[in-house]
Amino acid sequence: MRKLFSIFVAALMSATMMAAETQYLPISVYAADDSESFPQGAKAMIENKLTQLLTRNGIAGLDYMGQFILTVTTTPLDKDVIPGPPAKIAEKMEMNLYIVDAYAKTIFSSTSFTVKGLGETENKCYLNAISRMPLQTPAIAKFVEEGKTKIIEYYDHEGEMLIKKAQTLAAQKQYEEAIYWVSLIPQQSKHYDAALKAGIDIYHMYIDNLCNINLAKARAAWAAQQNSDGAAAAGEFLTNILPDAKCYGEAMELYKEIKGKVLDDWKFEMKMYQDGIDLQSQQIDAMRQIGVAYGNHQPNKEINIEFLRSAHY
Repeated sequence: MRKLFSIFVAALMSATMMAAETQYLPISVYAADDSESFPQGAKAMIENKLTQLLTRNGIAGLDYMGQFILTVTTTPLDKDVIPGPPAKIAEKMEMNLYIVDAYAKTIFSSTSFTVKGLGETENKCYLNAISRMPLQTPAIAKFVEEGKTKIIEYYDHEGEMLIKKAQTLAAQKQYEEAIYWVSLIPQQSKHYDAALKAGIDIYHMYIDNLCNINLAKARAAWAAQQNSDGAAAAGEFLTNILPDAKCYGEAMELYKEIKGKVLDDWKFEMKMYQDGIDLQSQQIDAMRQIGVAYGNHQPNKEINIEFLRSAHY
C-alpha cells in the first residue's frame, strides 16, 4: 500500500501531462525470451526499438504486459562472410511486425521489411540489423493506425462491460483493480467519458478510504506517545492523506494538535495542492498511475506468439 501510494502521490504532484501529439493506447511491446530468432542480449534492444516505434508514431503505451501487444518475428534471408581481417558476417533478414490481441491470438495489423546487419559475430550482426529497424515510414504509420483502430473498436464494444466491472469491484473496496480496468479505456473510445467519470468517482472512494485508514493509525500513534516520537510516528500516516479526501479536515485538526504540542521538534507539513495546477488533470493522471501500479504488480499472463509464425508462412 505504501509503495503504491508513493507512486500515486508522485503522479498527483506532477504538473506535466503527456504531450498533446502523443495519445495513450493500452498496448505493450513484447519480444519472446525463448525465440530462436533473438540471440542473447537482443531482447532488451528489440523492446527498446519497438517502444521507440510507438513513440515516434504518436503512441504512449503500457509499461507492463497487457492484452494487446506490438511484437516482431524475423526470417533470415541471405548470409555472407566477408574476408578480413577481421572477417565479418553480413546478413539480410526480413522483420515482420504485428499488433495482436495476445489473449485471443488475433492479428490486428502486420507489416514487413528487410534489414541488413554487419558484425564480427552472428550476434553482433543481428544487433546491428536491429539498430537499422525503420521506425517512421508510411508503411509503419499505416500499420500502427490499423492496429490502433482495432484496439479502439475492441473498447467500443467492451467498454460498457468494463465500467460495470470496475463499479462492482469498487463496491467491494477493490479500488486499485477497479481503477485499472477503467483506466485502460483509451480517449478515442466512445466510452471514454463514462470511464473517466467512473474512474474519478472510484478514485475519490479510494483516497477517502485511504484517509480513514491512515487517520485512525495516526491518532493511535499519537495517543500512544504524545511527544516527538509519537509525532514522527503519526506523521508517517498523515503524509498519506491527500487534500481532497473527505477526512482531510479532521487530519488537519490532528496535525494542529500535534504541532501545538511538539512545536519545532516536528518538521512535518500536511500535503497541499500546488497553486495554478489544474486539479482534474492531476486526478486523471493520478488515476492512470494507480492503474499502472496495479498492472505492474500482477503476474504476467503467459504470452505465446508461435501462432504468428504459421500466420506468416
